[in-house]
Amino acid sequence: MAKRKLKWNEDKRQEFIEQGRGNGIGADYKPWLNIQDFPSMGRVSRVFGWKTRRIHHLFTDIQTRYFYLLEWEDSVQDIREHFPLLDVDEVIKRKDDLDFALFTDRESKTPYVISTTFLITIKDSNGVRYFARSIKAQSELERNKSLQKMEIERRYWEAKGIDWGIVTQKDIPIVMARNIEWVHSSLFDYKERGFSGKDIQFMSNTLIDMIVRKNTTVKEIISDFDKVYNYGAGTGLYVFKYLIATKRIEVDMTKEININNLVISYKEKGTSKEGGGIIAIS
Repeated sequence: MAKRKLKWNEDKRQEFIEQGRGNGIGADYKPWLNIQDFPSMGRVSRVFGWKTRRIHHLFTDIQTRYFYLLEWEDSVQDIREHFPLLDVDEVIKRKDDLDFALFTDRESKTPYVISTTFLITIKDSNGVRYFARSIKAQSELERNKSLQKMEIERRYWEAKGIDWGIVTQKDIPIVMARNIEWVHSSLFDYKERGFSGKDIQFMSNTLIDMIVRKNTTVKEIISDFDKVYNYGAGTGLYVFKYLIATKRIEVDMTKEININNLVISYKEKGTSKEGGGIIAIS
C-alpha cells in the first residue's frame, strides 16, 4: 500500500468513486491510486502501456519491472494496477481474526480502500482468465500490517475464485525486465521522432534486409544504416529496438543486450503480427 499523504475521509472516498476510479477495462480503466495522489513519493513511474494504450501509475521499481514482464507476455490482454477491493466487507465472510483497524484513517476514522497491485487478464488456449498479484519488497513480508493486508487480499480473491499471489524482487528476472524497459517506448515513439507508420515499416524492412545480408555486429549494421540512408545518428538503434519490441527480431531477453558484441546469426522464424518476417539473432 502506498504511503498516504492525501487527507482521507468519507468525502474523499466518495470523490474517488464518482471519478470512476477502479472502474473500466483497457484504455478506460482508472486506477484507484495514481501518482498525483502522492506527490512526495520517490521512484515512481508513468508508463504508456502496450496492452492498454493508457498511462500506468507505478509506485516502486519492483512494480515497474513486473509491469514490463507483463507487457512482454503475449497472452496478457489487460493490466489493471491498484485495483480496489471496494466490496471487501461483503466478499469476505470470515473476518473476525482480521485487524481492519490497521487500515483506518486515525483522524477521520474512515477505512482506507485496500487495493491489489495488479489485476491481470490473460487469454490463451484455456480461454480468458484473471490473476491478481500483490507486489511487495521482501522486507515487507515480515511486517504485521503487510501480513494483515495480504491475508485480506488472499481471502478476497479466493472468495472471487481468482488466483492470487505475492511477487517480490526475488521473483523478477531483473535483466529481462531491464531489456524490456530498454525497448518498450520505441513501439510508439516513431511519431514523436517525425516518422509515419509507413516510414517505420520501410525502415524496419530495410534494417532487416541489412541484417540478413551482413555477418557482423549489430553496432556496425545500425551505424551503416544511418550512414547509407542519411538518417540522423541513433535512428538505426531506435529501429533495432522497435524490431525487438514488435518481436520481428528475437534476442535472448534473459541476457544483457550489448550491441557491441551482439553478432547477427540469421534464422527465419515465420511471420510477425506486423506482417513481416521474424528473425532470431544471437
